[in-house]
Amino acid sequence: MNSKEILGVLSANSNKKYEYFIKKVVDFEEIWGLYDDGWASVEDNEGNPSFPIWPKKEFAELYTKDGWESYEASSIDLYDFLELWIPGMKKDGYGVSIFWDNGSSIKVSLDKLVEDLNEELENY
Repeated sequence: MNSKEILGVLSANSNKKYEYFIKKVVDFEEIWGLYDDGWASVEDNEGNPSFPIWPKKEFAELYTKDGWESYEASSIDLYDFLELWIPGMKKDGYGVSIFWDNGSSIKVSLDKLVEDLNEELENY
């Protein structure tokens, strides 16, 4: 993945970035997060916890700075994410922050994310 593609995706509007996220996650059957003796999590302004996630390693690696230097981009199998992570996240009150970027991100409900991923999986 080259820097032009990364910049193009990051400068796209939220809808385009979300579509890109869904397609790439399904294409490669993995989601990327940051890990350092535990998965990175963030909170929104209301204190709601979520996991920052990205569709490719290169995007996640952009955020291993500014206090996150000890974290490494790590992949999560898509099917594990759907079958294990989502139920656990719901139980624990976590959401997702797609394309998290120091406070801004795409927010969707876990149910919507599962629906969109499963819909895209039907195309394969």
